[in-house]
Amino acid sequence: MNSALIIILAFLLLAIFLGIRSSKGKDMNLEQWTVGGRGFGAIFVFLLMAGEIYTTFSFLGGSGWAYGKGAPALYVLIYITLSYVLSYWLLPEIWKYAKENKLMSQSDFFVSKYQSPILGILAAVVGVVSMIPVIVVQLKGLGIIVSEASYGVISMSAAVWMGAIGLTIYVMISGIHGSVWTAVIKDTLMIAIIGFLGIYLPIHYFGGFQPMFEAIDAAKPGFLKLPEQGLSVSWFISTVTLLVFGFYMWPQVFSAVYSARSGKVFRKNAIISPIYTLMLLFVFFVGFTAILKVPGLVGADADLSLLRLSIETFDPWFIGIIGGAGLLTALVPGSMLLMSVATLLAKNVYKEMAPAASDRHIVRLAKLLVPIIALIAVYFTLNGGDTMSALILMGYSLITQLFPSLLFSLKRHNPINKYGAIAGIISGLAIVICITVSHSTIGTLFPSLPQAAKDLNVGIIALAVNFLVMFMVSLAFSKRAAQAEPTINNI
Repeated sequence: MNSALIIILAFLLLAIFLGIRSSKGKDMNLEQWTVGGRGFGAIFVFLLMAGEIYTTFSFLGGSGWAYGKGAPALYVLIYITLSYVLSYWLLPEIWKYAKENKLMSQSDFFVSKYQSPILGILAAVVGVVSMIPVIVVQLKGLGIIVSEASYGVISMSAAVWMGAIGLTIYVMISGIHGSVWTAVIKDTLMIAIIGFLGIYLPIHYFGGFQPMFEAIDAAKPGFLKLPEQGLSVSWFISTVTLLVFGFYMWPQVFSAVYSARSGKVFRKNAIISPIYTLMLLFVFFVGFTAILKVPGLVGADADLSLLRLSIETFDPWFIGIIGGAGLLTALVPGSMLLMSVATLLAKNVYKEMAPAASDRHIVRLAKLLVPIIALIAVYFTLNGGDTMSALILMGYSLITQLFPSLLFSLKRHNPINKYGAIAGIISGLAIVICITVSHSTIGTLFPSLPQAAKDLNVGIIALAVNFLVMFMVSLAFSKRAAQAEPTINNI
């Protein structure tokens, strides 16, 4: 066993220890397990939400996209920064309503706002389906890290199984408390390592950033600008818009919002977090450096670029530290994702069918669901070949369909009723699923459209249809109710 693998396993054991330690002395009821008793302050909420946002995609997928796609990878920086602007107004309102009504999941929010258990179940199902690709990303990242850092001693599939087992144990023991404490170590390591790699590697191999970009431009002309078609300007803008709307729609992010002690926490984080986002630039610099130094990585293999370049550059002990940091970037968000999926299925689907079930029974069921969900994610991880970025974008296209009904629910007088919300979400989902399953694009479906329209992200088209259907159905049911009212009054 090489030193890199020993160090990575040490990080895994440390995370499990922190999970056990963090839950000690606490009654791990549903509220403690999922939202930490709503007692986290500004620093912990910041680290927890950063843990949700800066995942193995940030660590491996970001460099992979810079390596394989070039300039289009910069969409990540822009959408995350704009999302923080939105959070300044959005999150305090969500937190306030959740606290007043003692909500514990995203689905609870929709049930309470629209007085519709069916809408709650639909939101839960959307959340579960959307989060599976993101859990796959975390397991895929774990597999890549362990397999590459072991210098091939442990296969990708074995590494995925090891990661899934470790993640399952971690979640079942600690809930959200372990994620918070592990996030402290993870963020510290991630900033230090990515900052170092992003500065050192371009200087080491090219003598600086400008020579690096000049060499890339000479070797691959046009790679550093948006292409005329495909990942073009219209794709870039529509993708950024979609992701800004969907950024806080993830159920695990809702859980992190609920865990705050005060609504002021989110405004402080909205001011600080865009600065923290700049660290992603260093991830891109690593990917750009790898283009000419580890050529030949095609398709999903582009996600290997950061580790392959690091292995060629550093000693095994340092690869272990890089791998340990990468493992934590999978463990923190992966634990929140597994916990959120299990909670949604147990509390917002099962309990709707068995309302007499006690909270203790729901907690027990949620914990039992964790390994089942992990097994499903392992299956898709081992049988899928998409890049991390493609998986994340697919998840976003699905989860963002919840945004319109959530947005209007925050208005004092909501013009949308439960029928419109349900119809809008279903119509948006249908478009995304049909186009994804058929491997179609806007361009293949409507070849006569101008190129800018063909390149639009399918999720933004689905969102536009969602809005339209939501308003039309809400208006239709409102008119129907208004016509029925005089009849009722005459009886």
